[in-house]
Amino acid sequence: MIRKCTDSDFEVTLEIINDAAQAYKGVIPIDCWHEPYMSREELIREIEDQVCFWGFEEEDALIGIMGIQDKGDVILIRHAYVRSNKRNQGIGTRLLRFLESTTEKPILIGTWADATWAVGFYEKNGYRLLPEKEKNRLLRKYWTIPERQVITSVVLANKRWTSPTSR
Repeated sequence: MIRKCTDSDFEVTLEIINDAAQAYKGVIPIDCWHEPYMSREELIREIEDQVCFWGFEEEDALIGIMGIQDKGDVILIRHAYVRSNKRNQGIGTRLLRFLESTTEKPILIGTWADATWAVGFYEKNGYRLLPEKEKNRLLRKYWTIPERQVITSVVLANKRWTSPTSR
């Protein structure tokens, strides 16, 4: 079952993020890795910044989460994580499809460039990598991340996205 996360899901959301994010350890630049991957304060800031989390529940337990953030002209998919022992079972795809069904706006997704499994997941689900110059512009416009993360990340877009020259 997919449902909107509530305040009572805060701790389990944080737990899922930090469990699943272990996959990035040793993959993303060492200066971008920290323990925990997401702090309690950072998750609070994300929620205050209107990232709305949805969860995939199995046997009354959340096992995957994905955030969605409305930025006016686009939607961002943020913080997509599935418990490490539940990966590759279609949970991420079901969450992504559900969130896609909630909007007609173009969807953008940012992730680490070296997280090839994440990039591949989004490409398999119909997203395309955007060119470097466009990626940099979008990360600076829609995300609040350090410049180092801009340099080491990619942006993928769904079919509704059109380049700035055609917008």
